[in-house]
Amino acid sequence: MKLNGLRWWVVILVAIATIINYIDRQTINVLWPEQIAPDLFPEMDADGHKYILGIISTVFIFAYAAGQAIFGKIFDWIGTRLGFVLSIGVWSIATAAHALAQGVMSFSFFRAVLGVAEAGNWPGATKANAEWFPTKERALAQGIFNSGAAIGGIISIPLIGYMAIILDWKLIFVLVGLAGLVWLLPWWFIVKAPPESHDWLTDEEREYILTGQKIEVADGEDDEGYNPPTGELLARKESWGVIIASAAIDPIWWLFIVWIPTYLVEVHNFNVKDIAASGWLPYVGAMVGAWFGGLLAQNRLKAGWSVNATRKLTITLGCLIMLPALLALSAASAPWTALWLMFTILFGFQTAIGNVQTLPSDLYGKRTVGTLSGLAGMAAKLSAALLTYLVPIMTAGANYYSVFVLGAFLALAAIASVWLLCGEIKPLKPKSQPKTA
Repeated sequence: MKLNGLRWWVVILVAIATIINYIDRQTINVLWPEQIAPDLFPEMDADGHKYILGIISTVFIFAYAAGQAIFGKIFDWIGTRLGFVLSIGVWSIATAAHALAQGVMSFSFFRAVLGVAEAGNWPGATKANAEWFPTKERALAQGIFNSGAAIGGIISIPLIGYMAIILDWKLIFVLVGLAGLVWLLPWWFIVKAPPESHDWLTDEEREYILTGQKIEVADGEDDEGYNPPTGELLARKESWGVIIASAAIDPIWWLFIVWIPTYLVEVHNFNVKDIAASGWLPYVGAMVGAWFGGLLAQNRLKAGWSVNATRKLTITLGCLIMLPALLALSAASAPWTALWLMFTILFGFQTAIGNVQTLPSDLYGKRTVGTLSGLAGMAAKLSAALLTYLVPIMTAGANYYSVFVLGAFLALAAIASVWLLCGEIKPLKPKSQPKTA
């Protein structure tokens, strides 16, 4: 059997996995302010509830950071197909197990397991991108993957919010956990081999994919790219450009995915019905931004722009869109103004992040992509964990001014790391190898 456009089936499946990933992780954030926290901690006030959510979320992000590095190696060792089976299988079981949580320790344990397992989605998506797509389509494919995160946010907030009206929060965790186990069935049967050997792939598509990934060297032969050991990888400033850019930009995303429901409850007096009705709007901006960033990059590459110019344009544009919106949000007083500013911020974030995440495959060979993606993801999650822990402290009394201003500085730091450290974004060579004309 031959299936035309098989690489796009792979994109769709990974995007669906990402949707499930975000529904699973967002469940606690939607249910926390008015369901879980009052049920388990009735003696505490809003700041106390926020502090506990900050601790639990910080544990999750630390585990997620460790999982990024672990699963980066795992995907390089066992491959994309089995890597996703391991990742989504464990995280789905961990999600359902949240129904057993009784306090800070048990919630933290289940969030830690969930974090380690869910982290596999991103190095896995990046590796699937490097395996299944030619260079010129990678930003678009990454944008499709990333739009799954936004769609997950769009779906999860009204889905979980309206479920909370009629179902107990424990049953909701069980139901969302089952979705990932169902996803495993089509993934196992469709993605049964890499493109080099997949018997459903047409000869034309196989040649298109593999030819578009090849690097021409001086003698006209094909090269698999530069695949250094980890120590040599970390000795390159370009690697640190990717790592620092990820560490700077990623906390902005986590600021909103963790705290949007709590912010709306505290600052704008939303209840769970209000959150379900309109709290999803910022994620529409994220979805549109993911598509925009991918399509813009693809358009510029097709127009003859270099990878270097394309990546820098798109990353810089996305960060510059976020910058004024973050500063304006620090002073927003009306709920709809705040929602539209968050829409703009997440639009800018997703415009930039898909191109940040393609940098490992722009610089290194396929056997190194998962490792650098995992290290960059780990750094991003460590910085996100720090900000998540600080949010309850910085926003005591429902004052979010300082945290949004900090987000604006992080956007500028992401731009600086790409321009100053990544240099010219192109396939790297070993330093000992002489340059050719």
